[in-house]
Amino acid sequence: MTSSATAPVVGVVGGGQLARMMAPSATALGLELRVLAEAPDVSAVAAVPTAPVGDYKDLEVLRRFAAGVDVVTFDHEHVPTEHLRALLDDGVRVRPGPDALVHAQDKLRMRRAVERLGLPNPRWAAVAGVEELVAFGEEIGWPVVLKTPRGGYDGKGVTVLDGPGDARGAVPAQWFESTDGPLLAEEKVPFTRELSALVARTPSGEVRAWPVVESIQVHGVCDEVLAPAPQLLPEVSAAAAHAARTLATELGVTGVMAAELFETPGRGPGFLVNELAMRPHNSGHWTMDGSVTSQFEQHLRAVLDLPLGDTGLIGGSAVMKNYLGGANQDLFGAYRAAMGAEPRAKIHNYGKAVRPGRKIGHVNITGAADEIPDLRRRASRTAAVLRDGTA
Repeated sequence: MTSSATAPVVGVVGGGQLARMMAPSATALGLELRVLAEAPDVSAVAAVPTAPVGDYKDLEVLRRFAAGVDVVTFDHEHVPTEHLRALLDDGVRVRPGPDALVHAQDKLRMRRAVERLGLPNPRWAAVAGVEELVAFGEEIGWPVVLKTPRGGYDGKGVTVLDGPGDARGAVPAQWFESTDGPLLAEEKVPFTRELSALVARTPSGEVRAWPVVESIQVHGVCDEVLAPAPQLLPEVSAAAAHAARTLATELGVTGVMAAELFETPGRGPGFLVNELAMRPHNSGHWTMDGSVTSQFEQHLRAVLDLPLGDTGLIGGSAVMKNYLGGANQDLFGAYRAAMGAEPRAKIHNYGKAVRPGRKIGHVNITGAADEIPDLRRRASRTAAVLRDGTA
């Protein structure tokens, strides 16, 4: 007679591509993954057998979903904080917990935490009205970046104001009228490039960091990631990783966290903190093929308080290239040309309907430390074939 232990059940709130990409790691570890999906056709549904549809803003829906899982984690950061506190009161393991997650949900809370921990912030202010915004711009100099504290992503909820006239314009006025509380105003940082420091932390306090990477944005959306960040000074890399570890530890993060950074040579330790994400992140997709432990496996390990995996590069470098919806509606029809043109490419398809400008997948290519320029060309060519349907 034999017996077997029941595998842990991990519940993911949100059915986007991040939940979808957790599925292979869950399968490899023998875990059961369940997803609370926003709709029956979202990305993760095809990859996860148990994916009930429900509104994550409805506490009773969340309670029913949480009742059948061992731990709740997230595909996005938009679940109301008060609902997460209610789940905790019910005895649900919520990872990351609301006290940590709020720093990714609320940019003002994040700025205050970075300041409290003595880490490098841009100059910023909470502004409750147009005249406070104008006064901030006059004090630090224009242009100024205005952000909604909650709900923004991929450039949404962010606008650049070049002077008092812009600050008194329609967009700030509408935002102040529709937002309950102050907005976040920041200096427009003169940075050389964007970096990302990705870490994972367990509830028992183990922390591991991946190499700091360069993240290249196009129209506010992550376009490419280069791992490790080319020509990054060792002292800047070490300081950035230390900052991410400090944030994860001091904020009590459980799971993967990305600290998005501006590289600022000659200012502070060589970088400023831009934003935080407390979930697997686009800047970590390269780890699926380029790291000993992918961010998705690591996130599952972390939320279950298992020992974390090695975060080293498998080779000397890796490049990730997102591909967006374009002229080609038949992604599978383009596979023959894309794979034939670049056999080293690893294609990841999010299972989404193709719409112009929509993020529908990414390409990873790994190689030697000195190959990043060539890897970028190869990844871009593969992504272009998938987007356009022609080699």
